Amino acid sequence: MQETKTHQLLTQAILRKNTGRPPVWFMRQAGRYHSHYQNLKRTHTFMDLCKNPDLATEVTFGPIDDFNFDAAILFSDLLFPLEVLGMGLKYVPGPKLDWHLTDKSMLSKLNPQKKSATELVAEIGYQGTALSQIRKKLAREKALLGFVGGPLTLFYYAVAGSHHGELQDPKNGLKDGRYEGFFEILAPLLIENMCLQARSGADTIAVMDTCAGEVEPALYREVVVPTLREVMIQFRRRHPETPVLYYSKGTGPWHWQHLHSVPFEGLGIDWNHSISEVLNTWGSTWAIQGNFDPNLMLLNEEACRREIEKFFEPVLKLPRNKLNGWICGLGHGVLQWTPEANVRNFLSYQKEIFS
Repeated sequence: MQETKTHQLLTQAILRKNTGRPPVWFMRQAGRYHSHYQNLKRTHTFMDLCKNPDLATEVTFGPIDDFNFDAAILFSDLLFPLEVLGMGLKYVPGPKLDWHLTDKSMLSKLNPQKKSATELVAEIGYQGTALSQIRKKLAREKALLGFVGGPLTLFYYAVAGSHHGELQDPKNGLKDGRYEGFFEILAPLLIENMCLQARSGADTIAVMDTCAGEVEPALYREVVVPTLREVMIQFRRRHPETPVLYYSKGTGPWHWQHLHSVPFEGLGIDWNHSISEVLNTWGSTWAIQGNFDPNLMLLNEEACRREIEKFFEPVLKLPRNKLNGWICGLGHGVLQWTPEANVRNFLSYQKEIFS
């Protein structure tokens, strides 16, 4: 472990060794709700902000400079591996692929030139440049996160173009061979993408599986978990000192019980669970990231403040050692219309009660 990382609350927390204040980091802490981002969007497209390292650095620092989060996360998008595999990608304003994996025959369109993973990841090299720039500017006590989409979530996007609405076809694809074929093509690139981020300065890599809860536990165990295990084992072999945070939306103990064989350090959970119960029950297995309901951040300032206080009440009753692996945050990303005052009040209150 590099000397600088010993000063990072988030790194210590993900290793379940933090005895200080729990770190605070929000998914989508840089984005549409924030005036800093809105100002940049007036003159730059979303693609510009992701693919221009200087702009990605500037966006990433917006919430760090404004709210003083304990960790920065690269401003990027999890769909770029699909773009370099030949699926095209544009934002209108949400993501739209040129075509979808409607049957197994479409797998031949992925990486049609049969480029190596090294060649493919070079097309995402802007992430590495941005991470290097961010790490150089970022205070050493603040952690830097990279992230990728989980294989399942990328598959759902590849098949359905979204993770909303009627999602029966992606589920069918888990059984008809499409997921297996997709993973075989995706995995080398996904692993290289994680390695690119780690060697470029990311202290932790987050694997975002927002579609995990769409799959029932038995199918998750049989089909999804082996692919997660393969990706994380291969990454661990090359970067054993870079911890991994796995976020799985819509899941619970019925899914988590199948993850014991997957080598990652932190589990991110959504807002449908009591954080104190999860810390008490699962905190000896993994660090836990989460999980204030992002919808409550949309309330008026006074109502939101009451919900924040209510959220922390059961946590404060836990023995202090139960919090050694807690990364405090939301159960998903900051929503577009979230008042900035609520973000500021959350961090202020958290720092006050743990000071």
